Amino acid sequence: MELTVLGCSGSYGSPAGGACSGYLVRAGDATLWLDCGNGSFANLQQHVAPEELDAVVVTHGHPDHCVDLYGLHVLYRYGLERDGLDVYAPEGVAEHLECLVGDWGGTFEWHAVGDGDSTSVRDVALRFSRTDHPPPTVAVEVAQADKRLVYTSDTGPGWSVDAFERGADLVLSEATYQHDDRRSPIHLSAREAGAAAAAAGARHLMLTHLWPRLDPVASVDEASAAFGHAVSLAAPHLVTHV
Repeated sequence: MELTVLGCSGSYGSPAGGACSGYLVRAGDATLWLDCGNGSFANLQQHVAPEELDAVVVTHGHPDHCVDLYGLHVLYRYGLERDGLDVYAPEGVAEHLECLVGDWGGTFEWHAVGDGDSTSVRDVALRFSRTDHPPPTVAVEVAQADKRLVYTSDTGPGWSVDAFERGADLVLSEATYQHDDRRSPIHLSAREAGAAAAAAGARHLMLTHLWPRLDPVASVDEASAAFGHAVSLAAPHLVTHV
């Protein structure tokens, strides 16, 4: 299983790196795009031909996680003239986004997912869990053979990665804030991300979705102290073997 970070800036594009949440996962026979934040589609195309995608997961309808789906729609509908790409998202996301395109024209095959749902894409198993974030938002577990990746998407501390089976090989966790300056209860601090991953017995932790004005080194130090050993930091085009 291979994870490529396409974008990781929290809530809006940062001056360095720029793109918001987007992750390419290659596992077994499947190629998946998890979240389509602004700027991530351009980066995706540097790593894979879009027509090779087997499915897309949109964890919720906030722009920094979904707006580049529009670019994919234009390419598929008018460039590649393809339809039926599977898109998994919480109830209502398809309708929420459709207002800017009129209709999807069959480009995507939408599948509503919620807490406790599961599905498979080729030989990869996906499980979903509703997080502590105001619009319907799902965390995603990606499992193939003996490897498991858990992506928290956006969440406050009322949800934790232990909603999935313990011992994930990699937890990709939002860490929007540093603990002494938490601006909103609907996101995690780096300390909370580290503590939650430790409690869930994760083997490795990668921080993402940092507020662009934070010192990322301070966030890594804070999360590492809570996790119990060094954590990694997401960066555009970073490739990690899970």
